[in-house]
Amino acid sequence: MTALANNTSKRRLLLASDRSDQSNELASILRSVGEVDTVLTSEIPEQPARDLSGIVVDINLRSPEAVQLVRAKLQADAYREMPRLFVLADALHHASMQAWALGATDTISRPFDARGILQRIRAAFPDDSGYDETDRGKALNRGVEAAHGVMVKIFERMRAGEPLKYDDIVAAENKILKAIKHNSLREWLTTVGCHHQETYRHCLFVTGFAVAFAQHLGMREDDQRRLARAALLHDVGKAFIPVALLDKPGPLTVEEMAEMREHPRRGYEALSAQGGFPPEMLDVILHHHEFLDGTGYPNGLSGNQISDIVRVTTIVDVYAALVEKRAYRLQFTHAKAFSMMEEMAGKLDQQLLQAFRPVAFGHY
Repeated sequence: MTALANNTSKRRLLLASDRSDQSNELASILRSVGEVDTVLTSEIPEQPARDLSGIVVDINLRSPEAVQLVRAKLQADAYREMPRLFVLADALHHASMQAWALGATDTISRPFDARGILQRIRAAFPDDSGYDETDRGKALNRGVEAAHGVMVKIFERMRAGEPLKYDDIVAAENKILKAIKHNSLREWLTTVGCHHQETYRHCLFVTGFAVAFAQHLGMREDDQRRLARAALLHDVGKAFIPVALLDKPGPLTVEEMAEMREHPRRGYEALSAQGGFPPEMLDVILHHHEFLDGTGYPNGLSGNQISDIVRVTTIVDVYAALVEKRAYRLQFTHAKAFSMMEEMAGKLDQQLLQAFRPVAFGHY
């Protein structure tokens, strides 16, 4: 844990657990970002310390007694506005929904990847004193936290039945644009690359590449914002795909692939029903897997039926997928990934692809 302790800040966290024998590892990780007070859930104080940044709850979410005890404790006014991070023993929907019902502001899951969850902890428990001394570093941290917050709303809260709001996306976009403008795409990718959830990581990679591409092309700021929003939301339909399928550590069967290919339509239908999302965002959500030769899905669009914003998103989506490490294969090199996309001449807009070359090769 020595390498992780360099950024220790002034956060003070309360770790409440009914499984103290299993919480030692978590306590050690938390100490990398602040001071930690550990108590049994039955001993959660009615009045928390004034300098407490937030509470981490590590309980058996299948236990009605434990859930009721924590609910009673956290209903007190002193805890009402306090950030609360819950630990999930697994990725089952029941545990996730139970955590959100108890007012979770974020969740983490076992087994822990220390480096991967440090960003989650910092995002869940902001530190007013600042854990990065440079303005550039702060901009990067705020941007990643904002993007991650959108991922939580999509892949955890939507699953639990909470609707996604357009304002949630707008609130994040400015921080994301600043993060990539004032830092570098490489720094963005390095920061989000340690994320332990593959679906989150992919969406954040796509967002980073999309914003960097938009800035490289000199797009107007309004168009940069439109592309950032679309990239963040492009895979929203995966919130309606079973977690076990999303996280499967191997290639999908024909049946599983057919179900996975439903995600564009499911995302489109969900946000269309909610209303308030611009047509170009819905266009990207529904059509980002369409190809110019008509071999894509779900509608088999071709040529001029595919809009410019979809063409851009498809390029960064494919490239991000190729250069990411997946559970069933290693990532391709940047040169190999770009070469593979050049071989997709009839499927991808090759003029846009060549314009993307400096972004693809300039970040590492």
